[in-house]
Parts: sequence; structure tokens; C-alpha cells
Amino acid sequence: MSQCQPVDAGLSRSATFLVFSILPTDSSIQSVRSVLSNVPDIAKNISIRDVNANLTCVVGIGSQVWDRLVRLPRPAELHPFPEVRGAKQTAVSTPGDILFHIRSERRDMCFELERQLMDQLGGNVRLEDQTVGFRYFDARDLLGFVDGTANPVGTAAISDAVIIPESDNGGDATAVGGSYVVIQKYLHNLKAWKALSTEQQEAIIGRTKSDNIELDDADDGQQQAHKTLATIEDAAGNEHDVLRDNMPFGSPSTGQFGTYFIAYSRKLWVVEKMMERMFIGHPPGLHDRILDFSTPVTGSTFFVPSLNTLTALGDDD
Repeated sequence: MSQCQPVDAGLSRSATFLVFSILPTDSSIQSVRSVLSNVPDIAKNISIRDVNANLTCVVGIGSQVWDRLVRLPRPAELHPFPEVRGAKQTAVSTPGDILFHIRSERRDMCFELERQLMDQLGGNVRLEDQTVGFRYFDARDLLGFVDGTANPVGTAAISDAVIIPESDNGGDATAVGGSYVVIQKYLHNLKAWKALSTEQQEAIIGRTKSDNIELDDADDGQQQAHKTLATIEDAAGNEHDVLRDNMPFGSPSTGQFGTYFIAYSRKLWVVEKMMERMFIGHPPGLHDRILDFSTPVTGSTFFVPSLNTLTALGDDD
């Protein structure tokens, strides 16, 4: 039975998202492989200082480096993030070989784990993006709405949505105990957003702003709200959940306000379908109106291997 990385650690008060590319040398691949295998121990050694801070780190690996780094068959759905070009916005595809998703109730714990990772990774990687997220009041985004309401609740429900079981691997043994993860970094035009009335904002999101009550869906063929476009069903009408752990980030003094979107799923096509519905529209031409105020500046896909696979990376070095 494969142990899972802590993808279900839950929304924390602080988070750090790190995306790196690995330098294309054999020595860099070998060094990074060794560091990744030690990430659980690094996190454990730091977390012992305050076990109530719930420090965790999830490692994701991109498709471009998978074959050289992991030396196991790649998970069946793993491929680079596909650019989705809509009439209003484009879901851009940006580089990334490694994702570190660090979470804790204490900012200093996230900082210390990032510091130790950088000390060990050294000059073997190139930073593509670093974002520090924070919990904003009662888990709201900077648009003022509660985020993550549609997440599955409970250990069993989260596992069903996120973790690939042995019974669902279709011969894809490498994927067992793992999860796909998609990240996007959105920047918000808060000045334009705040110019809308509360009712207009609620129509775009699909929920009331003050008490987070879900609004009725629009009729078929009409403009759909964000919450409707982000709800994915298969051909049989079965709804497929993903686990979002989005975090606000920003700096009022520099005028930067954003949301770091991160979604775990045992089926990558579910998140990609969500992107298609948002950017192209459902029906096509009626894109998610949140994109009139939010612009994606990154987009990458990774696979989170099981804990067993991660810790075994350094065995042959």
C-alpha cells in the first residue's frame, strides 16, 4: 500500500509556493533527486520545533523532467500544462520541473523549510516563481468571497477525489498513491472589481458575498457563473471533485493583489476541462466573467508521487 504525500493537510494560515526548473546536467539531476528524497525528513526536523504549527511540504514533478529524475514510467495523464486561448484571456503555460507546496500555521516555519531547501538545492535549479500566500479572514480571496467552498469534506471524500487508488490505476502502477496538481497565479484588477455592485459580483461568482450561499444556475445556453463553470461532470452526469488549496497573495504598497490557484485531482482531465470551460466558455463564447478582472501569469502541471516513490529517489545515488 503506497503512502501518500500530505496533499490533504488543509488550508493553513501561511503557505509558500516554489516552482523550479532543474539545470540540464546529470550532476544537477542527481543532486536534486537526492534532495527530493530527503524532503519528508527536512520537514520533520523543522516541524518538531512546534508540532502544532502543522508544517507540511508536498513535492510535485513535471513531465519534462520525469523520465530523467524518477526513472519510473510516467503517470498516464502527465503532460505539460496546455495553453487555453479564449476570447478574453489565455491560460498561459509556463516552465516548471519541480513544485514545492509548503504549508504551516506559522510563517517562520515556511520560511525555514524554504531556506533549508535552497541550501541543499544550491545552483542545481533555476527559480521560476516564488509566491507567499496567507489566509485572509474567514478563508476569503482578495475579491471578498469565501474560497474553496466546493472542496470535498472528510478524509475519505478527499482521498476519493485526489489520491489514485490501486483499483483505478489501469496498469499505471507508478501513479498509485499519487495525485495530479495544477497551479496558476492570478493577478486581480481590484479597482475595476470594486467598481461593480455587490449584486454584480455575486452574479459572476455564483454565491452571496456576505454569507456564502449558493445562487441558482443560469438556464442552459446563458452566461454561467464561476462556480457553475468550475463544476465538472463526465458524460454519465457524475460530478468530479478536485481539492483546491488556493491562497491570496499580494502587497497593497505595490498594488499587487492575487490568488494562487492550486488544485489536486486524481484525474488531470477534470482540471483541464475546468480551464476549458472558464477560458473558452460553456457554451463557447461565454467565458468566465471573473477573467474580466483576473489575469493568469503562470500555469504548470505536476504529478505528486507517493511518499514511497519520493523517498526512494535517492536510493541509487
